[in-house]
Amino acid sequence: NVNRDDPLEPYNRSMTKFNDAVDNAVLKPVATTYQELTPMLVRTGVSNFFANIGDSWSFVNNSLQLRLEPAVSSFFRFAINSTMGRAGILDVASEMGIDRYKHDFGLTLGRWGGPTGPYFVLPVLGPSTIRYTVEMPVDMSGNLLSTVDPVSARNSLYALRAVDARANLLRAGSLLDDAALDKYSFTRDVYLQVRREENGRLRPSSSHPVNDGRLPP
Repeated sequence: NVNRDDPLEPYNRSMTKFNDAVDNAVLKPVATTYQELTPMLVRTGVSNFFANIGDSWSFVNNSLQLRLEPAVSSFFRFAINSTMGRAGILDVASEMGIDRYKHDFGLTLGRWGGPTGPYFVLPVLGPSTIRYTVEMPVDMSGNLLSTVDPVSARNSLYALRAVDARANLLRAGSLLDDAALDKYSFTRDVYLQVRREENGRLRPSSSHPVNDGRLPP
């Protein structure tokens, strides 16, 4: 029987195998080395820096969704951490009790009735849906990293963000390998459940930077 959430399962499974091969050959070893050689304090600062950049885009999307409290929280998180937090390396806003509401343009489309569409696995980036795939260029252009110049510095930051995101998933990946009988189905079901919860979420996200299972675009 065809899974109504995953009508593209044959393609998705094939792309997942490709992504796993790339991950095992490149991403996971680099992320493991980064985690082993970089002090935790530094890694936390890197994660905070990129999460702070994300707060600026969350402010835009929370505003577009007409969510007043999340928009105000995102604005002050970005303003406080960008100044008092030394460009976001320190998460001063969380220490002050200001919640994080992590929203992207896909959630904005969902807020106004845009259908999620079926599950779709992207090359290298991993789990997604048709809606999140279509809106990804908007998220990329709205991210402050896209304004960094020169291009070499921008690309270095993108690479660091990808390594940091993958390093944050190392422990979860190990648990998944040990626990899941069908890693593909488990990953798909968890990803879709998280996205469904995000679509209607008014409560804050965890203040600690998290990843939904997909590497950042």
